[in-house]
Amino acid sequence: MSPTPALDWLFSLQRFGMRPGLERVRDLLAATGLPAPGTRVVLVAGTNGKGSVARLVAASLTRSGRRTGSFFSPHLERVGERARVDGEESSAAAMEAAVAAVRPHAERLGCTFFEVVTAAALHRFREEGADWAVMEVGMGGRFDATNALEPELSVITGVALDHQAVLGETAALIAREKAGVLRPGVPAVTGAQGEALAVIAEEAARLGAPLAALGRDFHAAVVAAGWGGTTVAVTGDLPGLPLTLVSPLVGRHQARNVALAAAAALTLGVGAEHVRAAVAATGWPGRLERLDRDRAWVLDGAHNPEGLQALADALREVFPGRKFHFLFGAFCDKDTAAGLSALAPLA
Repeated sequence: MSPTPALDWLFSLQRFGMRPGLERVRDLLAATGLPAPGTRVVLVAGTNGKGSVARLVAASLTRSGRRTGSFFSPHLERVGERARVDGEESSAAAMEAAVAAVRPHAERLGCTFFEVVTAAALHRFREEGADWAVMEVGMGGRFDATNALEPELSVITGVALDHQAVLGETAALIAREKAGVLRPGVPAVTGAQGEALAVIAEEAARLGAPLAALGRDFHAAVVAAGWGGTTVAVTGDLPGLPLTLVSPLVGRHQARNVALAAAAALTLGVGAEHVRAAVAATGWPGRLERLDRDRAWVLDGAHNPEGLQALADALREVFPGRKFHFLFGAFCDKDTAAGLSALAPLA
């Protein structure tokens, strides 16, 4: 007999794929009484960087004394990475119990893998007495399971071409899907640019959602970047700015994520000193993660053209003049030709 029947059942759901719509997950949350009453939610959507931003926002809330749950996908090694409380991942036993608790309702409703794991994370947060839930959106925004929640702040890190078969073939269409996490009157922060920003700004204006945009309302400048991390100067009109932040995250592209997370945390009322301390102490596995200190063995989750270009730029800066062997894998819906063309000169 399997020692983890609930988790085995959970992962068996992956073979059924995605089924857009929020009805099932709303019914599941209603049936399980999730999230816990009074839970304050932050939704973090975007093509790239949303995991880093969600991690930093959650760490800032924790530093300020808020009991904070955070939800991520996918996990790298252990399913408990998906449901963290004050930065600590859930044990396999705790995740087994959480999935078992929601399973009867999920089976009755025919819920998908992502809907179940979202509910299981919220169950963990309730068990641990978390007051806040920082939720990384899985894909898009409008029909993602996390969008069944009502946020106090919405973040859209940026928009690039990925998952076009589901979200649309252009940045404008993808931006409209991601703008689904916006709510009437609820503040929002974004790093989107160009036509994607225009779409998001239009939707925010329609909803009366105050929108702070990176590059327009606040700014990020790289002070220093190297293998030791990134120093970012964040300026703008938000409370708590200007602010200089030192992050262990590697790559100039992380300056945007650090600035977005800082703007989000400051908007939520977190003090600048707590943001500074959280950023300084927070790394993120699988993001230019060096596996061997003596040799340049690096693990990175980049899989779309924008992400792979950021990886190539960071490798050039950190290891100038160096060539690499790359081992690359991605799902067949990715534009690997465009993405790998960024890495080819370094190979």
